[in-house]
Amino acid sequence: MTCINGYDYILDCSYNYLFLTNIFLNVHRSQRAHADQILRDLQNNPDMWLQVVHILQQTKSLNTKFFALQVLEGVIKYRWNALPVEQRDGMKNYISEVIVQLSSNEASFRAERLYVNKLNIILVQILKHDWPARWRSFIPDLVAAAKTSETICENCMAILKLLSEEVFDFSRGEMTQQKIKELKQSLNSEFQLIHELCLYVLSASQRTELIRATLSTLHAFLSWIPLGYIFESTLLETLLKFFPVPSYRNLTLQCLTEVAALNFGDYYNVQYVKMYDIFMVQLQTILPSITNLPEAFAQGTSEEQAFIQNLALFFTSFYKVCLDYWNSLVLELFDAHHNMDNPAVTTNMMGLQVPLVPGMVDGLGSQLLQRRQLYAGTMSKLRMLMICRMAKPEEVLIVEDENGNIVRETMKDNDVLVQYKIMRETLIYLSHLDHEDTEKQMLKKLSKQLSGEDWTWNNLNTLCWAIGSISGSMMEEQENRFLVMVIRDLLNLCEITKGKDNKAVIASNIMYVVGQYPRFLRAHWKFLKTVVNKLFEFMHETHPGVQDMACDTFLKIVQKCKRKFVIVQVGENEPFVSELLSALATTVTDLEPHQIHTFYESVGHMIQAESDPHKRDEYLQRLMELPNQKWGEIIGQARQSVDFLKDQDVIRTVLNILQTNTSVASSLGTYFLSQISLIFLDMLNVYRMYSELISNTIAEGGPFASKTSYVKLLRSVKRETLKLIETFLDKAEDQPQIGKQFVPPMMDPVLGDYARNLPDARESEVLSLFATIINKYKAAMIDDVPRIFEAVFQCTLEMITKNFEDYPEHRLKFFSLLRAIATYCFPALILLSSQQLKLVMDSIIWAFRHTERNIAETGLNLLLEMLKNFQASEFCNQFYRTYFLSIEQEIFAVLTDTFHKPGFKLHVLVLQHLFCLVESGLLTEPLWDAATVPYPYPNNGVFVREYTIKLLSTSFPNMTAAEVTQFVNGLFESRNDLSTFKNHIRDFLVQSKEFSAQDNKDLYAEEAALQRERERQRMLSIPGLIAPNEIQDEMVDS
Repeated sequence: MTCINGYDYILDCSYNYLFLTNIFLNVHRSQRAHADQILRDLQNNPDMWLQVVHILQQTKSLNTKFFALQVLEGVIKYRWNALPVEQRDGMKNYISEVIVQLSSNEASFRAERLYVNKLNIILVQILKHDWPARWRSFIPDLVAAAKTSETICENCMAILKLLSEEVFDFSRGEMTQQKIKELKQSLNSEFQLIHELCLYVLSASQRTELIRATLSTLHAFLSWIPLGYIFESTLLETLLKFFPVPSYRNLTLQCLTEVAALNFGDYYNVQYVKMYDIFMVQLQTILPSITNLPEAFAQGTSEEQAFIQNLALFFTSFYKVCLDYWNSLVLELFDAHHNMDNPAVTTNMMGLQVPLVPGMVDGLGSQLLQRRQLYAGTMSKLRMLMICRMAKPEEVLIVEDENGNIVRETMKDNDVLVQYKIMRETLIYLSHLDHEDTEKQMLKKLSKQLSGEDWTWNNLNTLCWAIGSISGSMMEEQENRFLVMVIRDLLNLCEITKGKDNKAVIASNIMYVVGQYPRFLRAHWKFLKTVVNKLFEFMHETHPGVQDMACDTFLKIVQKCKRKFVIVQVGENEPFVSELLSALATTVTDLEPHQIHTFYESVGHMIQAESDPHKRDEYLQRLMELPNQKWGEIIGQARQSVDFLKDQDVIRTVLNILQTNTSVASSLGTYFLSQISLIFLDMLNVYRMYSELISNTIAEGGPFASKTSYVKLLRSVKRETLKLIETFLDKAEDQPQIGKQFVPPMMDPVLGDYARNLPDARESEVLSLFATIINKYKAAMIDDVPRIFEAVFQCTLEMITKNFEDYPEHRLKFFSLLRAIATYCFPALILLSSQQLKLVMDSIIWAFRHTERNIAETGLNLLLEMLKNFQASEFCNQFYRTYFLSIEQEIFAVLTDTFHKPGFKLHVLVLQHLFCLVESGLLTEPLWDAATVPYPYPNNGVFVREYTIKLLSTSFPNMTAAEVTQFVNGLFESRNDLSTFKNHIRDFLVQSKEFSAQDNKDLYAEEAALQRERERQRMLSIPGLIAPNEIQDEMVDS
């Protein structure tokens, strides 16, 4: 007894300390730390749970009881199956008895309600392990107990509700898939007893609390029970009797909403319609049709407000919000219309579970037509509503702030973007259902903008966002006619409207609309030219956001229409690109550097479309005339005095010139060769000089010198130089002579500089540049790999293996370089000494241990490349004898670490490779060390099986030897079937409790990606659902 009083005292003091420290934040911190430590020590004691029953029997303190149950809950979650049968049964029986004892008496049930609720949770946690296999009589026992007392019955309802939620709502990631399936089958097969109990209570009890508990339990069950229990019993009739009663109204309405949301085709239509009719009659009494709902909601009690919210959910058939409801209804109407040529699909859509017979098809068409006509008026009103309320798309940068001013948007509103996506999709379906009405409504609203009758910023914005959103949904001929009128009216509106803000709003809308319709612009040169010239006008408009949007829209249009700019159009004397280049200096005069870079990238796309090499080179020379002229002046001055290059303004100019070159290289690719050849050697000389300047500055000024603005600016030039070379080599077509021309001169200025530099002065871009070079030129780089290794390997490893935080960019790019070498220059790795190879393998393990997702994934991909390449090499036995066991151990370590869940797919692939390899017979030498393992195993498969069982048994003491053995045997049995192998490992992670009570979506990332791809394919099949400018395949110019 003294011991229990001690627990009470400790826990009460602990909770009091915590309470006081919450009030007096900075007072008694030592007491709070002391209290925390006491609680942790008690909870971590592996034998503490053996005292739980004793504590619960003796203590009067609720805090102590809760703490004891918390300890017990941990044991049930993590160690239950490893406990002896007697201890499991003893604990199970004790918890059941206490629940019955406390809930059989009204006074104790109410007084100890929190305690009973916690005991219920503990019981359900036990059930997840023991039911049905080790506790087959649980449901009959529970139902029998419920019939002995109304308070026991009320608590039994709470237990059943908890069980339903655990199995159907929260099971994924908490239990193995086999266990979930087993529990669902058990609940379904024994639901008749639960169903009879619920109906009995609702028909016989007068006790409010019990009826409410029963309705609440039914609400949890209705979404999954067999439909016969709902529609072939008196359940619906019983529920509708409770609906008019105020104390049960909300719970009943929630149950009816679950029924309304069920998907059951036409089979139970009669019962469903009857339910709806009775419900509507009852609703008229409760809420007359003349009721002002917004006013009633504003003035109502919390119960009345909840009723109106529940009513909205009922009427929208359990859709979360009104917009989702309209989206779903319109999609259903569209699908039926879209699939009229496929009657089998159409009958499915309408819920008809009958085979088609001759003569039905015409009848279906008639039904669909009638249904469309029935909704036509509503759909027309909905179109206008969507047009008037359209949310803002991501491309629009110019917005109205809270003060009514037109400003540049600084931060994206993700909620608005989600809303736009749903509204856009809904409006596209509406457009397909009636193109004529869509066009008519939009043009009518636009004419009111021109006349001034309906002119406001918001009205024009929403209209133009709606017009842009339906791009691609109309037939080309109709779209052409529609766009001619829209663009003409918008350009006229821009001419006749006065005021800077007004013009900025109109400009924004013109740019958005034209950017959405590349197909129209390609087919109408005069409109295309007019629009582009208008964009050039907007590039001189200094209103915030207008120039950015003009440059972005120009790039978007050029990417889809580039051929149009390099051919001589009817009525023109020269291609548009030539005309543009003549006026280039004037066009970009008011643009900021980053906007000029976008402009140059756009013109690069035009030049890339020119098929005549002489014209292409001429256009490129004219495009680069201004930056080349400035570059020539700077290099000329530097030859006279190298100190000229140290001036900060000169450094900024050099950086800007390099960035302009990078922009053009990104769009021109191989055709940028003549330009980069012109500046390449001078660029490397500047690189070398700036590198020496950085090193000297850091050597003289210490580590803090690397943080100065001057050094940062110098490093920006170095990085941009590397980025320019990498961009060109990456975009250039696979031409070996380009590699031979550019790689050798870089060896010393770039690689040698990296090796010589201080760690803080090494550019990570060097690593990504050489990764790109190897990925591009593949085996041709084998002879250069030793030089690359010599320059970057040892010095980079020293930088990144001290901790997981320093030099994050170097980490990722270093492992990307290693992966490129392993993939394309593997023979060079075989030539490494054993010490160097060990460094490589250690660094790979270091990589996939990293908690940064990109680094870990790069390390795992690199490991897979190494494993496959060594398996196919003559050094297979030697490599795997050295590294097999350590790789397996390290992979299991990260696999069972919740911080590494995103790497699950790759962990599985590595393990599958290892288990397949060990059973393949390719490893002809033993993996065990004969000196330390006296037992001669018959083969490597038997050894690895036993090694893995020992490894996992040591790591997971909460699992029985039988469970671990079953898991390992399952790995070997399923190794050739990736899907089964993966599911087997998922179940193990849940069973081991490492991943319980966590967000485990990363374990299902592959399935989610497949679902996203299926949805994309569906969207691609519906014209307009994916906007033409979002489709990656280049649109061919006619």
